[in-house]
Amino acid sequence: QVQLVESGGGLVQAGGSLRLSCAASGRPFSSYAMGWFRQTPGKERDFVAAITWSGDATYYADSVKGRFTISRDNAKNTVYLQMNSLEPEDTAVYFCALDRSYFAIRIETSVDYWGQGTQVTVSS
Repeated sequence: QVQLVESGGGLVQAGGSLRLSCAASGRPFSSYAMGWFRQTPGKERDFVAAITWSGDATYYADSVKGRFTISRDNAKNTVYLQMNSLEPEDTAVYFCALDRSYFAIRIETSVDYWGQGTQVTVSS
């Protein structure tokens, strides 16, 4: 049974930073691609960022490119999302995702496993 547990969400002012973490258990973590999605009320879950199992490649949504950085530590079974220059439009529930495919993980319906989500609120 795979478990993904996010942490690090909270309230921050516009222009500030937050770092989200997602701890994985129950699978050989290093064999899987990892990613982040976000969702606001009444809307679909949107892709944010993805990273290969080895960490040698990353991919970002245009809306966060240059501001967010995804990384992973396979020794700790943890993936991170460093969020800088936050904007009120970044306010959402952020979900960690795990999938066998670095390409499929960008598609919500293809994701194998999800975390429970962590709220990020950016005030103006």
